[in-house]
Formats: sequence, C-alpha cells, structure tokens
Amino acid sequence: MIKVMTFNIRMGLANDGINHWRYRKSLALARITAFEPDLLGIQECCDDEEQGGFLKQQLARYEFYGVRRGGNSGAAMEMAPALFIKSGFYALERGVFWLSETPEQAGGPNWDAAFPRTCTWLRLWHRESRRELIFLNTHFDDQPVAMIESAKVLRTWLGKHDDTPFIVTGDFNADKQSGLYRILTNDLADAHPNDDNTFHDYGMIDKGGPIDWILVSAHFKIQSSCLDYYHENAVYPSDHYPLLATLDWKI
Repeated sequence: MIKVMTFNIRMGLANDGINHWRYRKSLALARITAFEPDLLGIQECCDDEEQGGFLKQQLARYEFYGVRRGGNSGAAMEMAPALFIKSGFYALERGVFWLSETPEQAGGPNWDAAFPRTCTWLRLWHRESRRELIFLNTHFDDQPVAMIESAKVLRTWLGKHDDTPFIVTGDFNADKQSGLYRILTNDLADAHPNDDNTFHDYGMIDKGGPIDWILVSAHFKIQSSCLDYYHENAVYPSDHYPLLATLDWKI
C-alpha cells in the first residue's frame, strides 16, 4: 500500500487575517499526521521558517524537497515541495523543472501565466515492493494558455520517463471538464474521479470544481480516495481540502 496526499496549504505570506497561517498551522499539521501519507505533495509553501521551516521540523520523519519558483513578485519564495516518508522510500534522484517555454531555466518565459510555476520530482525506491517510481508535485497557473501549455510540458516530461511508474499530485487550477485534464488523463488515471469541490475559501464556497488531483500511471490500482473535510468551528486547515488516496501495485 502507498498512501498519497495532496494539500494546498495556502501561502503563509498571504494577508488572510483570521485565516493567516499562524492561526491554522497546527491544524494543517494535524491533518497531515492524521492520515500519515507515504507521499505528500504540498502547494503554496513558503520557503521560510514560519511555514516551510515549521513543516520540516514537525515532519522530521519525511524527506522534504522543494525549490522556490522565483520571479519578481512577493510570491517568489513559494514552492511546491514533494515529501516522502524515510522509512518507506529513499531517493535515487531528484529535480525540478519549470512549467514554461524553457523548462530547465528558472523563471523562464511562461506564456500568459501570472507567476513562474514549477514541478518537483523524485525518483524513489519503494522499500516494501523493491520497485522504483517517480513522484511529482506541481501547482499550475490559472491563466488559460499557461494551463494548456503547462500540461503539455508535464506530459512531455513524463513521456521521456514512461518506463517508470508515476504518481502526480497537484493543484491544477482547473476542473475536470478542462482541456488540460484531458491531456493529463489520456494515459494517467484519476485517483478520485468525481466532482467533489476542493477549493472552499475557508468554508465560504460549497460548490465549485475538483482542482486538486492525484493522477497515477497504469501500474497502480486505486484502493480508496476521499477529501478531508475536517475543521474546528470556523478554523480550517487551509482554503483547500486535502485529497487523500490509498494505492497498491497492480501486480
């Protein structure tokens, strides 16, 4: 079994008032530890002591790898880190590419995107099954051209490694009727193939679309999946619900 979680934790530098990271960080951490994922993809994590440093310290059982997306905005410190539990895996290789016209160049030309965007990847050895897999985590932009082109960049990267099992987590900023969803699910399976709303704006939005996804290659079967709706009164762990999935190898 491999337990996978994707979680947009909302950037700690955001001016969110009563929903600021300082008031909900313990709850966000508690939702991670409640599920105890083997693989964890986080979006909107600031590379600072308050957010990234807090998670690294509190999640000491996990290897944490993320790279700042860069750029000139106040969000340049944001990263989309990928984490794995050390007792279950070890890293054979790791890296990052940008969702842009020049994927190997940090902050390169990126169509109509509002910000530079990254995809973090880890080639892992799964100790239990003695198999390799590649785990990727990303956060797409919300502008229309960048969405489609980013999906193509990701699909091209996966195509260069198509001999290896994949697990992809991310906030894709698009619903499942979008063109980018069709591009990515052409040969990847959706671990939670329904229309549950994942972005809720701290309980303000009931209906919307599932913009946070876990996608897997044909090597895996999906045992279960769900959203974590937990909150304490008016305090939510984030403005997104975490998405959880339990996978197993097909053979």
